[in-house]
Amino acid sequence: MKSHVLLLGRMLEDVSIQCRTSTTHDYNTVVRRVEDEGLSFLTITLPQFAKDFEKALENGRVSPELFLSFKKSQSLPAFAQGLTSQVFDRISGALLDEPSITAIQAVRQVCNLFKKLELPCTSEREKAAFDAYVECDNQVGISAARLKDTRYAREDFERVANTIFRDLFMKIDRKVFHYDLIPKHGPGATADRVKANAKYDVREWTTRLEQWFPAGEYLYPSWSHFCEDETGPIWLEPWDELPSRVVSVPKTLKTPRIIAIEPSYMQYVQQSLCEALVDGTEKDDILTEFIGFTDQEKNRTMACHGSSSGDLATLDLSEASDRVSTQHVEWLFGHHSSLAGCVMACRSSKADVPFHGVIALNKYASMGSALTFPLEAMVFLTVIFLGIEKELKVPLTRKLLTEYVGKVRVYGDDIIVPVQFVQSVTDALETFGFKVNVDKSFWTGKFRESCGGDFYDGYDVSYVKAKREIPSSRKQVQEIISTVALRNGLYYAGYWRTADYLDHLLSRIIPMPTIHPDSPGLGRHTYLDYEIQRICPNLQRPLVRAAVDVSRPPRSPVSGTGALLKFFLKRGDEPHERNHLERAGRPEVPDIKLRWVTPY
Repeated sequence: MKSHVLLLGRMLEDVSIQCRTSTTHDYNTVVRRVEDEGLSFLTITLPQFAKDFEKALENGRVSPELFLSFKKSQSLPAFAQGLTSQVFDRISGALLDEPSITAIQAVRQVCNLFKKLELPCTSEREKAAFDAYVECDNQVGISAARLKDTRYAREDFERVANTIFRDLFMKIDRKVFHYDLIPKHGPGATADRVKANAKYDVREWTTRLEQWFPAGEYLYPSWSHFCEDETGPIWLEPWDELPSRVVSVPKTLKTPRIIAIEPSYMQYVQQSLCEALVDGTEKDDILTEFIGFTDQEKNRTMACHGSSSGDLATLDLSEASDRVSTQHVEWLFGHHSSLAGCVMACRSSKADVPFHGVIALNKYASMGSALTFPLEAMVFLTVIFLGIEKELKVPLTRKLLTEYVGKVRVYGDDIIVPVQFVQSVTDALETFGFKVNVDKSFWTGKFRESCGGDFYDGYDVSYVKAKREIPSSRKQVQEIISTVALRNGLYYAGYWRTADYLDHLLSRIIPMPTIHPDSPGLGRHTYLDYEIQRICPNLQRPLVRAAVDVSRPPRSPVSGTGALLKFFLKRGDEPHERNHLERAGRPEVPDIKLRWVTPY
């Protein structure tokens, strides 16, 4: 904890120089409150200060209900007043006519540095998160039942969804009919605890999947292999299917992230549909302007434009993926029954939740399903245009849709819409059971955030996050890799004294040569040239001594039918990695070694 405080102290030194103000009292406050409150002051209280600061930017003034955890001096909090007074008036708390962009970025950087520190929560917070997961699912069921009785809700939803996605869904429908979808196994965990190459030997299949994904086409390399298998696949009826396994993973000290781990046979098929939906969307000239799956830059560009022009709003949803119901998905594919049946067949209908046991799910799927991300974006886009057409009082057409290119965009739960439609879109989202997170949604001031990009009046005020604790030994491999990335991020952000402090800490553990970002080694990035420590006697190229990530996939041999299936499922023209039939999956034990590598 001491190293965290010292790191924040160095950052406050950088800030004092950048903003020409003293931060001595601020550092003393940090030291005192960390002694009293522990690490939660850095990971929970300071990020709340940043949230209140952003809300004040949105409202145009510091109101009395903000910064309640800090003493007030006149209208502003005493903490960081040297910075906040460059943004708001000390007496009235009103936003200055020309607030300091540097001070805005500095406040957010200081307060959010440890916001995403991946630390385990207390057992009480973890249980509360699982309770909230179940309660959210119950609310989804209630909302779905209410919508089911609203005739026009379904008709309007299906009509708008068909207007937007008709061409894409028809193409995937044909792929389903001709068995052209290509499944794949991912590297992650599964509910049946099958890992890496062992997934290709799985012979469990559900009767629900068989209707749309025949085992002879998808579970085996060919129908001949299916016929030659004397034992055949293990058929699972709906009541025999394994539930998804709900677990918590570190997110913040305040609350963990709740995800669901799918059975291997479900994830295997989900990946095929996910690939078809994502590739089809990104190759569609119109859809790719409204939905993003791999490129966040368009959202950031639009958020930056909205912060300066004021005509675009950024909206954020709470528990977004957990509030997409089976009903939403059925309505989304309402005009494409085959695709709807296909999507529902590869959904886990039950989940095993700690402290609650196995429950029947009202939501379509949680984070962890390969289909969650693309389907939630499509559902949100449909509801957004329902809100827009209600405001316009005209039905959506393809021609009208093209008029909103560059004005509406969805990436996960990050939504951008024209300011004039904020109220109608918000109403539509809430009508369909979604919750707009007002603390992270912006439309009245000059602050906007979307997909990790934060902007004020056209200026980038994003911050760099520490994701893991600062390492103290070479055994803490993930911490070392994360802290090197943090050091370089802070350097490029202009926090050079802070980066120098991390250089000092890291150099006690590993060499920290000056290298180019493309170097295979871990080291310092600078705006200057890379370092040369020796010349390779064989290849006559410069070398430096650096730590290199040498983590290896675990042993996972596969042969016979499983190996052949893996060969047939390969994507692209590049050959398989060497020994891919012997080793596969995510490294169980990360490792680094010191080696001579090129600095570029």
